[in-house]
Amino acid sequence: MATTIQPQYEEKRFALRMALRLPIVVSGRTEDGATWSEPTETDDISTTGALFHLNQEVTPNDSLYIRSHRPDGVPVEVKAKIIRTAPSVHGTARVGVAITEPMESWLRLFVSWVADDQPTAEDEDED
Repeated sequence: MATTIQPQYEEKRFALRMALRLPIVVSGRTEDGATWSEPTETDDISTTGALFHLNQEVTPNDSLYIRSHRPDGVPVEVKAKIIRTAPSVHGTARVGVAITEPMESWLRLFVSWVADDQPTAEDEDED
């Protein structure tokens, strides 16, 4: 009889991840239904989610809305679900979210920032 040993923690991230300080505005609802909105910035983004700090108290499985802009100025708004929270400095929380909809908008945002971050031959010719 073969036994399988399961690791205590299994890494579930399969998405491409990039450290990026992207200005975002996060909004949601409190338990009593009041809406809130908070500007912050991402620590990193991936093709399926983001990690950022919030002062607003939130819990896993809460739904949030995230607004940002692509490098060309096109606004993007997506819905996300909180996957995890962890305490952070100065009373803030580190919040990890998975984008729920529309995934295409988030993927375009991610790709546009990755592409924008890379120097092109045109940039070098402008000097």
